[in-house]
Amino acid sequence: MRTYTLSGRGRRPRLAEDPDGLAVRLGELLVGQSEAIDTIIPYIQMQQAGLAPEGRPVGVILLLGPTGTGKTRTVEALAEVLHGSGKNLLRVDCGEFQMEHEVAKLIGAPPGYLGHRETQPMLTQAKINGVASDSSDISLILFDEIEKAAASMARLLLGILDKATLRLGDNSNVNFERTLIFLTSNLGAKAMQRVSRPDFGFEAMLPPKETKDTGRLQGIGMAAVRQKFSPEFVNRIDSVITYRPLDRAACEVILDQILANFARLIHNRLGLRAFRLQCTPAGRDQLLELGISADYGARELKRTVQRNFIQPVAALVAQGQIPPHSTVILDARGGEFSILLRQ
Repeated sequence: MRTYTLSGRGRRPRLAEDPDGLAVRLGELLVGQSEAIDTIIPYIQMQQAGLAPEGRPVGVILLLGPTGTGKTRTVEALAEVLHGSGKNLLRVDCGEFQMEHEVAKLIGAPPGYLGHRETQPMLTQAKINGVASDSSDISLILFDEIEKAAASMARLLLGILDKATLRLGDNSNVNFERTLIFLTSNLGAKAMQRVSRPDFGFEAMLPPKETKDTGRLQGIGMAAVRQKFSPEFVNRIDSVITYRPLDRAACEVILDQILANFARLIHNRLGLRAFRLQCTPAGRDQLLELGISADYGARELKRTVQRNFIQPVAALVAQGQIPPHSTVILDARGGEFSILLRQ
């Protein structure tokens, strides 16, 4: 039986004091994707050493793979490590820019156009500098699901990815030299899933097999990327990281993180009315059995925990049925969950 409590992390080490601390801390937050950590860290170290190339962003990294494998989580975890908060990044949801005219919201309307003064650009120097911190001068910018944006988005990004500059509608320039730019995409995700989980023939009747050939998956993803984007856009990408579907071992670690975050939330929100959480081996196995999904990744596991543990516990708290300093235990028998109380 596992008990989920708060643990003191102490002071976060600076990169100059502990070069390996970044990898260790990022590995604690990002589960099952060691290749992503190994690829990202050198760009951070180049900037910290003052050896990043001039006139370009610190790095331009494309994250490929199925949904729920940790692409967006990677950038949030890096923001937490560098700046102390997973929200300390500038995120552009490309799904909001599917029409050509909507891309103008990134740079603002030029003078003389209707709405010039009312349109506030999203990519201003102040906003970019605002997501940096005293501990790191690197600003993280995330273009999420880049394939959903209109074609003019890719043309607009050409200058940013190559020369680290952007001219806004009012003719002012924005400098991106101290930014680490991430692009996420689900292009080729279905073809990648078919490699490990065929949907026809005799192989479809066998259990899913883990695909360790990342090069093959990356080749599938890059083929889809080259069909979608122009060669000059693809040529400005420094590194490509392909995310594999999460295996059971990774899902077990993610489950521990979800429950530990729930315990921390109880401690922070309830104060003196807080209580402890425990989960029996049977309860863990049942959560994993229902939550592991090749199609939806870690998000399905989070929804499973929320439906079967967090929401029932919240209902008991709302009804005043959990005494302070007691222990709430999640158990499972015969495929059914049960909530136990122990004072």
